[in-house]
Amino acid sequence: MANGSHAFAAICFLFAFLNAVVCVVSTPDIVVEGRVYCDTCRAGFETTATEYIAGAKVKLECKNYTTGEIIHTNQATTDATGKYQITVVDDHQEETCQVMLISSPRSDCSEISEGRNSALVVVTHNVGITSGVRYANSLGFLKDKPLETCGQLLLQYALGVDG
Repeated sequence: MANGSHAFAAICFLFAFLNAVVCVVSTPDIVVEGRVYCDTCRAGFETTATEYIAGAKVKLECKNYTTGEIIHTNQATTDATGKYQITVVDDHQEETCQVMLISSPRSDCSEISEGRNSALVVVTHNVGITSGVRYANSLGFLKDKPLETCGQLLLQYALGVDG
């Protein structure tokens, strides 16, 4: 009887172990995706005159909630459409993660826009999101001088008009 119990316990353990291994191995990576733009009107948001920046550098940083210690960091460079993708292998449920601007390759659009210099992003599978992609808000640099067409463009957004 004892041998049968041991065999049954061993089989149960084996199935539990294999199930755990399959869960760990099959957990997909998380991809953080976003865009970097040049705010050509210095409006503080994307407009129809916005230009997306190829070759901009961004960094993902995850910090421990309690200590603020940096647990994970990774960098990426934007493609021709201003889009970046950062693949994250580990789950960062216990951390605050954000994507931050590092640099722009454009000398005429390299001033970091406060409020558009970073974006918080959830980097865990334990939030009810079935997709492995996490979308970060767009990050923006300010053009050194607004385009001449910006005054008219911003009127379309009813900005700069009192009343």
